[in-house]
Amino acid sequence: VQLQASGGGLVQTGDSLRLSCTDSRRTFSNNAVGWFRQAPGKEREFVAGIGWRGGSTTIYADSVEGRFTISRDIGKSVVYLQMDSLKPEDTGVYYCASARGSVATRDKTRYGYWGQGTQVTVSS
Repeated sequence: VQLQASGGGLVQTGDSLRLSCTDSRRTFSNNAVGWFRQAPGKEREFVAGIGWRGGSTTIYADSVEGRFTISRDIGKSVVYLQMDSLKPEDTGVYYCASARGSVATRDKTRYGYWGQGTQVTVSS
């Protein structure tokens, strides 16, 4: 599994962005995928996750619930993070990661493969 996050940029408060996480080997190995972010001086935190089975169950951090939507295109081996109503506190480097199992989890220790991040900056 080789993951690459893309789609970041500089936007204003209230704008939208869509991040993409691609698996260059086009497998994702039937695993759940998560998005995390890391702001300067802070720990990496969970943002959203999507499972592999059972209709691809999704989970979100409370801070993004209702504003962000995670989805996956299994045929293209791509996972998306649609981010709407962006706020300055959403600023950070966003990473995607593949979990060791098929169930989405908020626990970053359960993610074994991490891609390079993409910078998201939201100005006020």
